[in-house]
Amino acid sequence: MAGRRWPSVERRLRGPEPMTLTKIHFEVLDKAAVDRARGLLDQFDAQFNPADYTLTKGAQFAEIGIPGVDSPILQFVRGDTERLTLELLFDTTESGMGDKAVDVTTLTRHVYQLVKIQPATHAAPRFRVTWGKGLSFTAVAEQVQQRFTLFSPAGIPLRATVTLTMREYKSLETQLAELKLQSPDHTKIRVIARGDTLAGVAAEAYDDPRHWRTIADANPGVDPRRPEPGTLLEIPPLPLGTS
Repeated sequence: MAGRRWPSVERRLRGPEPMTLTKIHFEVLDKAAVDRARGLLDQFDAQFNPADYTLTKGAQFAEIGIPGVDSPILQFVRGDTERLTLELLFDTTESGMGDKAVDVTTLTRHVYQLVKIQPATHAAPRFRVTWGKGLSFTAVAEQVQQRFTLFSPAGIPLRATVTLTMREYKSLETQLAELKLQSPDHTKIRVIARGDTLAGVAAEAYDDPRHWRTIADANPGVDPRRPEPGTLLEIPPLPLGTS
């Protein structure tokens, strides 16, 4: 039909659709701690997105010395808290540097309050950081560092870089639920330490000391009550249907 433009032609004439900028977002989970007068908001966006962020996770191992071997055996003890570190820029120079200058701490205090003890809860608040679909981190603030880099002639800070270090927060219930997914369905190796018994190892491996015989059957010659320290113990999976 004369004068009609097909949709594909119209899209080419308009050009690509503009991309929507998603801001990094903070939401306080302890709602009782929210105090707008102090600067702790229920939720807020950063003024500018960070250029990058760093996630750090570690683990702790115990060294078990065994006579006659070159290196000690490493025994996993526990995981360390995951940390998230990011750097945020805040700037109020749009308001000018003269009589109308705005103190940049009116913006940075929203982040700074995340590490402060709040009167209503007697603790620093728990909060969640999200950024699009790539980041969702429930945390408490471990450290907030403010570095002021620009000032008005009257000494009012106008620009600041805030470095925020957070520690992941997981309740005991959440951690236990996640650990239940790691069922004892594969063979493990355990190094016997002084004072261990097969019943104690079974309680740790299967959550039930009564399954000590399963371990004993897989390790003939090992004394169930006084296993020799340094012995490598095979911990087999429980038979199907075992409760």
